Amino acid sequence: MNHNQVKESVLRDQSVSNALTDFVLLVKFKLTLLVIFPAVMSYAIVAGTGSNLLILLELGLGGFLVTGSANALNQVLERETDLLMPRTMNRPVAAGRMSISQAVLIAGIMALGGIILLTVLHPLAGFLGTLSLISYAFIYTPMKKNSVMAVVIGAIPGALPLIIGPVVFEGYISATALMLFSIQFFWQFPHFWAVAWLADDDYKRAGFKMLPTADGAKTPMVGLLSLAFCMLLIGNSAMAWALGTVGLVATVLLVIINLYFAYTAWRLYRECSREAARRQMFASFFHLPLSLMVLLADKLF
Repeated sequence: MNHNQVKESVLRDQSVSNALTDFVLLVKFKLTLLVIFPAVMSYAIVAGTGSNLLILLELGLGGFLVTGSANALNQVLERETDLLMPRTMNRPVAAGRMSISQAVLIAGIMALGGIILLTVLHPLAGFLGTLSLISYAFIYTPMKKNSVMAVVIGAIPGALPLIIGPVVFEGYISATALMLFSIQFFWQFPHFWAVAWLADDDYKRAGFKMLPTADGAKTPMVGLLSLAFCMLLIGNSAMAWALGTVGLVATVLLVIINLYFAYTAWRLYRECSREAARRQMFASFFHLPLSLMVLLADKLF
């Protein structure tokens, strides 16, 4: 192989590597994996020892494709505002490394593949996946600049994976599916608000209304509202036990997890500080996987 051939090979490898990197950024790969984790866990929770590995893999892949498509469309629609925020300005569409048509094509192919996979598992799962994609990309995304209610709208597609998983196994929306949906729906508010507190400068620069206060001010009300949703999480655990959906030991563990989450929200209410918001955000990272693992253990043992 001569010098020119070596050079061409290196450039080709770099081009492939750059394209792969941009794809990972476009679909928000790590975030997408975090989204499909609850869907897979919720299936395992209702299926218990009857879980099917092939179905789990198909559910995970279908969820990944639909979520990745929604994230790609989000970047197309927010390409101009992404340039205003340091943490997003290097995204491929905003930076001009990927054209709008390329991003939309990728999103379309992923959406089609993901919805087909979910529909094969169960038509209702395919419908819910489609609903999640549309509500996230075309309702929540543009609404972020217009109303603090965008967080409420965004919490719906964010929590739908916890209904999709049970639907694949049970074939309908059961009380367990609604309980799981409620966990992630309520969880998202203290999580998003803690993140919004820490990224306040970026969001304001982009014109996003993410904090639930007048003019997006960082007031004790953010902590108080976060605390209210943590109390709803405790109530949801108690209701699940009362309905016989969750055992007593698991309920106690869930209440302890929720109480700690509530404590971090109380600290944000009292201190109204960046450190308190960071504490609440990190508590949210552990809260959801721990809660789902407790529920899975309750089902299996």
